[in-house]
Amino acid sequence: MREILNDICAWTEPFAMATVVRTWKSSPRPPGAAMAVDGAGQVVGSVSGGCVEGDLYLRCQEALATGTPALVRYGVSDDEAFEIGLTCGGVLDVFIHRIDPRTQPLERLAAAVEGREPAVMATVVDGSGTGAQVLIVGGDRYGSTGNASLDRAVVTDALGLLEHGTNALVHLGSEGERRKEDVAVFVESFAAPPRMLIFGAIDFAAALARLGSFLGYYVTVCDARSLFATEARFPEADEVVVDWPHKYLRAARIDQRTVICVLTHDPKFDVPVLKEALKTDAAYIGVMGSRRTHADRHRRLREQGITEAQLARLSSPIGLDLGARTPEETAVSIGAEIIAHRTGATGRPLSELSTSIHRLVSDSTQRHALLTHRLP
Repeated sequence: MREILNDICAWTEPFAMATVVRTWKSSPRPPGAAMAVDGAGQVVGSVSGGCVEGDLYLRCQEALATGTPALVRYGVSDDEAFEIGLTCGGVLDVFIHRIDPRTQPLERLAAAVEGREPAVMATVVDGSGTGAQVLIVGGDRYGSTGNASLDRAVVTDALGLLEHGTNALVHLGSEGERRKEDVAVFVESFAAPPRMLIFGAIDFAAALARLGSFLGYYVTVCDARSLFATEARFPEADEVVVDWPHKYLRAARIDQRTVICVLTHDPKFDVPVLKEALKTDAAYIGVMGSRRTHADRHRRLREQGITEAQLARLSSPIGLDLGARTPEETAVSIGAEIIAHRTGATGRPLSELSTSIHRLVSDSTQRHALLTHRLP
C-alpha cells in the first residue's frame, strides 16, 4: 500500500482496495503490492504488472458496490495462462475490500510514513471479522478486529513483524490462539526506510544518491569538506552532513538494513571510517578504489587490528562487473551489487540460470517462519 498511499489519501469517498497478501513461486509482485479503484473508476497501483488487473478491476467495482470483501487466488495453467492468470507461472492471493476514508485512519498512517514513524497495519482477510483493520503507530492503536483477545494476539505479531520491516500472513485462532487457522490476518509493516550512507562528496556519490533514493533508501552524504558537501550538489540526498566520516558514523543509527558506501578512496578518510563501519551490523559495506588501493587499504586496516573475518565483509572494489565508467553506470553497478547481496542472488545473467526469477530473500524467509507460525 505504501506506493499508493498518497494517492488514496486524496480520495474522500469510499473506494476498493486489492492487496497481495500471499505469493508462491515466481509471482511478479511481493505481499503488500496494492491496487485501488474509486467510485469514478480511477485506478492507482498494480498487483501483478498487468496480468490480472483487468479481472481485479471488476472485482473491486463489485466490492465497492456491495461492501462484501473477497480473498481471490490467481495462478496459471495451460488453458488459462493468457486469460486470467499469471503467465510468469506464479500464484498469488489477493484480498479485495471496501475502504471508507471517513472512518478509517489513512491520514494517520500517511502522517506516520511521511514522518518516518514506524507503523503497522493488520487486516483480517479470512475468518471472523473479515475486512476489519488495526493500525498501530507508536503506542497508539486504531481500530479493532471486534475481539479483544484476538486484538492482543494481532498486536503482538504485528509489532514483531514491524521490528524487522516485513509483511506476512499470520494465522490465529478465533480468540488469538497460536497454531490454529480460524483467522488469517495480513500484516503490512511501514517501517522507516533503510539507510544508505555515502561517504565522499564526489560526482560518483551524486549519481549513487539518486539511485539510492530511487531504490527507497534514506540517503545521507557525508564529507568533511564543506566546499563539496552541499545540498546544491546533492539534491537527491535526504541529508548532507559536513563531518569527518568516522566521527559521524560513530554516532549514527545503524541497523541490519543499512548499507554503507565509502567512495573517498583516500586513506585518511576511508581507513578510519571503515574501522568504525566494521563494528556495526550494517548489511553491506562497499568501498571504491583500484585493486592496488584495495590491497593497501587492507594492509592499513590490519595494522589497526582488523581481522581477516572482518575484512571479508568488505565489498571492494565496490560494485558488479558491468564495465561501468560514468558515475551513472557506476551507481547502477553498486546498486546491483547491493540488491544481489541482500537477496543472496548471483548477479549472473538470468539467461544462464534455471532458478526462480523472483526468489525469496533468505533472511526474510527465516523471519517469516519465526513470526508467522505457518508458511506454505
